[in-house]
Amino acid sequence: MNIGIVCYASMGGSGIVATELAKALAGRGHDVHIISADQPFRLDTFTPGLAFHQVYTPSYPLFREPQYLLSLTNAIVRVAREHGLDIVHAHYAVPHATAAVLARQVLATSASRPPAVVTTLHGTDITVVGADPSYSEIVAFSIAQSDGVSAVSNSLREATCRELSIERPIDVIPNFLDCATYRRISVPALRARYTHGEADLRVVIHVSNFRPVKRIDSVVQVFARIAAQVPSVLLLVGDGPDIPVARRMAADLGIGDRVQYLGAQENVIPLLSIADLFLLPSEQESFGLAALEAMACGVPVVTSTAGGLPEVIEHGRSGFLHPVGDVEAMAASGVRLLTDSALRARITAEAVRTVHERFCVDSIVPMYEAHYLRARNRR
Repeated sequence: MNIGIVCYASMGGSGIVATELAKALAGRGHDVHIISADQPFRLDTFTPGLAFHQVYTPSYPLFREPQYLLSLTNAIVRVAREHGLDIVHAHYAVPHATAAVLARQVLATSASRPPAVVTTLHGTDITVVGADPSYSEIVAFSIAQSDGVSAVSNSLREATCRELSIERPIDVIPNFLDCATYRRISVPALRARYTHGEADLRVVIHVSNFRPVKRIDSVVQVFARIAAQVPSVLLLVGDGPDIPVARRMAADLGIGDRVQYLGAQENVIPLLSIADLFLLPSEQESFGLAALEAMACGVPVVTSTAGGLPEVIEHGRSGFLHPVGDVEAMAASGVRLLTDSALRARITAEAVRTVHERFCVDSIVPMYEAHYLRARNRR
């Protein structure tokens, strides 16, 4: 099958999942073409059967702003014609699904069988963009006009139907990992760097894009309560607008010297492999890919009950879930995990088992292939 995948190139979850899906599909014998404004950061090695097509958006004095939607549509049309695409898979509703639907209409004027359009909803395209009156109608239209629609969790599917009055079928296809890659590795020198060789010092970690929805203030508050009882350090991995919030709050709470800021990192596996606890107190998470990565690397997760996280983690069995904003309960679970080695071993073993049984690439990619065939038959 010839498949075009339209995605963002950023380090956000949708771009990561789209790129990993493209590589997996190419590995299964499909011809895959990624279409994006920039090369996705996970597309860092040559993969047979996988090509990248960059979207160029020129600026003209006539336009007040670059017309990315139009140039993206044009790029989809060109790639579809040159490579005979069967499927255009848009990750994120606006502008990708919108451009894919428009491109299909253009291709219908000259092709007997234009490609089917498949849209995957990742979360903020519904909960943030789709909820904005400036975009809600076009988001709903793009979803309704797609030949196939999937969401990364039941929670997101329900939110989409509720918020946008969508009545069409939406398949749930969860995010996934390459389980051969995502596993705990031995990096004692790296751990020693952040613990200064102190064997009893615990490593707590948070990975995100540091937007308000991630509740970075809660991360710092939970850690401050943990650090008051357990000698520990906090590694903050990622970058975003709330980094200054973290710095200021850590200083105010007197734990500034226990917090280290590592910036955005393409490969988080070594950092997860030295961690003893992962904090994710988000206000919204359509799925929780960062939590899944931590689980696969044997890091116990303390998180909120937001969105799709309860579909990934079972409270008290593969991690701990608490209401959004309940920093006291999150800190208490964190302390338990850091001081009770038997509990930590049981939770991490169950977390790894959950990932391998439900969220590995070999289990999820066939779900997308079947989804493509259903969409193609509808078209």
